[in-house]
Amino acid sequence: MSDIQRIGGSRRFSAITIHNGTVYLAGQVSQLTEGGIAEQSTDVFSKVDALLAEAGTDKSRVLSVQIWLKSMADYAGLNDVWDSWIDSGNPPVRVCVEAPMAKPSYLIEVLVLAAA
Repeated sequence: MSDIQRIGGSRRFSAITIHNGTVYLAGQVSQLTEGGIAEQSTDVFSKVDALLAEAGTDKSRVLSVQIWLKSMADYAGLNDVWDSWIDSGNPPVRVCVEAPMAKPSYLIEVLVLAAA
């Protein structure tokens, strides 16, 4: 029996990997092509919530979040959504940087690690 559990995804990557009590989510992006950072961030964090639930955990157990923004001009807009999404009693470590995105419509990508 494998000590690594993989859930969903494709031949290229798993949507969720669980190992030694840690849940690793694939990077999450929004497929929304209209709206701005608030809409895309809300969409992405909704996807994160769904994946965490599928893995049997939730945002109160998030350990680390890495956020890539297409433009740091969206930092305040991201933080508005973040502040309403995150479990403020259990904030994870976080990094947020500017980076080129895989598609022009992507404004944000988020990578989450959580305790199972």
